[in-house]
Amino acid sequence: MGQPGMQQQQQQQQTVYQEKIDYSIKVPKRFLRLTTGAIPSTASLAASSKVPMGAVIRPLAPTTGTEDGEEGEEVSVVQPGAGGIIRCRKCRTYINPFVTWLENGRRWRCNICAQLNECPSAYFCHLDEEGHRRDKMQRPELHKGVVEFIAPAEYMVRPPQPPSYFFVIDVSVTAVRSGMLKSVASAIKASLDDLPGETRTHIGFITFDNSVHYYSLKAGLSRPQMMVVGDLKELFVPAPDDLLVNLRDSRDVVEDFLDNLPEMFAKNQCPMSCLGPALKAAFTVTKHVGGKMSVFQSVLPSLGDGALKPRENPRVMGTPDEVKILRYDSKWYKDTAVEFSRAQICVDMYFFPYQYIDLASASELARVTAGTVRTYVAFNPEVDGPKFESELYKNLTTDTAFEAVCRVRCSRGMRISNFYGNFYIRGTDLLALPNVTSDSVYTIDIVHDEQSVGSTAVTLQAALLYTSKDGERKIRVMTQALPVSSLTSDVVKSIDQEAMCNVLAKQALSVAVKTNLDNARGRLQQICADIIRSAKAGDKRTVSGYTMPTQQGQQNEDEDKDKPIPDNLKLLPLYTLSLLKNVALRGGTDVHPDERVQAHQLLSNMSVEQSLRYVYPQMFSIHDMDSNAGMPSDSVAAKTAGRNSILLPKVANLSVDRLSSNGIFLLDNGVDMYLWVGRSSDPAVTSALFGVSSLENVDMSRVSSSLVVLCVSFS
Repeated sequence: MGQPGMQQQQQQQQTVYQEKIDYSIKVPKRFLRLTTGAIPSTASLAASSKVPMGAVIRPLAPTTGTEDGEEGEEVSVVQPGAGGIIRCRKCRTYINPFVTWLENGRRWRCNICAQLNECPSAYFCHLDEEGHRRDKMQRPELHKGVVEFIAPAEYMVRPPQPPSYFFVIDVSVTAVRSGMLKSVASAIKASLDDLPGETRTHIGFITFDNSVHYYSLKAGLSRPQMMVVGDLKELFVPAPDDLLVNLRDSRDVVEDFLDNLPEMFAKNQCPMSCLGPALKAAFTVTKHVGGKMSVFQSVLPSLGDGALKPRENPRVMGTPDEVKILRYDSKWYKDTAVEFSRAQICVDMYFFPYQYIDLASASELARVTAGTVRTYVAFNPEVDGPKFESELYKNLTTDTAFEAVCRVRCSRGMRISNFYGNFYIRGTDLLALPNVTSDSVYTIDIVHDEQSVGSTAVTLQAALLYTSKDGERKIRVMTQALPVSSLTSDVVKSIDQEAMCNVLAKQALSVAVKTNLDNARGRLQQICADIIRSAKAGDKRTVSGYTMPTQQGQQNEDEDKDKPIPDNLKLLPLYTLSLLKNVALRGGTDVHPDERVQAHQLLSNMSVEQSLRYVYPQMFSIHDMDSNAGMPSDSVAAKTAGRNSILLPKVANLSVDRLSSNGIFLLDNGVDMYLWVGRSSDPAVTSALFGVSSLENVDMSRVSSSLVVLCVSFS
């Protein structure tokens, strides 16, 4: 009885081995980038090649400013017919170009789990002589790597909620005197016209110092009504129906509130902060609808739930114990974040510290709720105001997906071992994402789950289910097939060094927090060396998937050292060295713990292009730039940026030798810009930039505003 069953299983595996895959169907790089374009056929080959496998996923990447430098086409939208969305009945994989059609189109084999599925009669179509459906080119889901399905009612847990924006604002004496409160009110008001959702948008506010202040913004009021609750242990919500209101109906009241907010607390002398109780109050107001919550904080939370104590210790900086202050000290923020995530609330946090604020603990709220973290140290409205206001405006007005979940599937024999980014994992592999924007990035590690892969191709599929700003439920599906190879050389040749740098950076950040920074730096160096050594060594003889030693081992090793680094890996050592020098990982005692945590947050949520610029910035030569720099250019050879193809100044190599005493250089890492001015720079250029002919003995406060205007305009 057993023999026929074994033969049937072998025949099924043999059929899978012979599947033909159209590798020309690819997911655009702006959505998905993998560290390798080929997968080792066995786990032992993967171990001997030393090549990490992973992927960087940016599901809602914009069509402009793409990773590959080209304008991207819009994602095709699929309206399911009577047969609904076609999915595998076993693993729930979505129909995609890489499934195999059998029995003249009546059945199809899943390319993830090999399950045979019946084709619904409403979706049926005959096959051509090559085994492809005759309507393949009329159905985007069968010939494109990325499609978007309009989700039917069964994909909705509840009716789509209106876009909700709630602001939790620190009004302590530090926030007022620094100018933070005025900048926050100004930036929010400037964004009101462009908040997603149009007539459906809801908005609300809470302020706090040593008490929590609610604001009734009911339509028809001449002025907003302020209600103060000072009992932080027995918080209650007065007038709950009037605290989160329709923006269009209450627009006049909201604008009046923002206009008067800085003056309301101009004489406030309270230095304390009850961030925890304010968050609980905001949660009570918004938990029924979810949405985006923006928190603005300037001092260490010191009252009520979530109170934190100063942990900064200069004596541990640069030692293995430094990692202790890079980990959260209070579980309150993480536990609270899980509640927020379940209520579909995303928290973006903006910090304006003048001293230690324990970013490691407070930022857990943003990390678990798929939010973002931004810091503006020693906030100065003239210098930092334009940057903060532009970043807040962008974060509030960008297209946002609400109530999202994401799942990544891969073929049998492989599995996802780690996830990196800001999210909460439900179960083992479902990413809970209250908000997703075009800047949201999620990274994964891929490893072998079995000794060998049972197919000539491995498929990776990422699916994002979300609600659009217009209240429409959609599913964006990205499917990529990769060839399987038994040769190390094929795997090495397919390495994307830029994507590899991104994945290695996020792995290193995880190691740094779990163990210490020294281990993270050592691991980076070791992996880089292993990849280069494997690339030079080439293919080795294997028996049953295991590498066999050569008779001339020492001689071959000496020859390998003299081999050149493959072209696709020449910059990997440079990027690794740059990463080791980055503030997120570098050693020494000069990096403040809050500064390092902010760098961790930034780097762990960056796309490939963003992370590359962050660790290896661009340096522009300003003093000798072309007269057309900063203007639109039609030149194909020229270096341009933006949708209008703005001509950039000449790019200089990142070397101290390039810094001439008569030069002016602009360093851009995608987060901050720095101007380096040579002592002997041309007075005419210096005057044009700063309004003074020389910076010698000049009060820098006189030129700071000009510098900010230049950097903001250039970006």
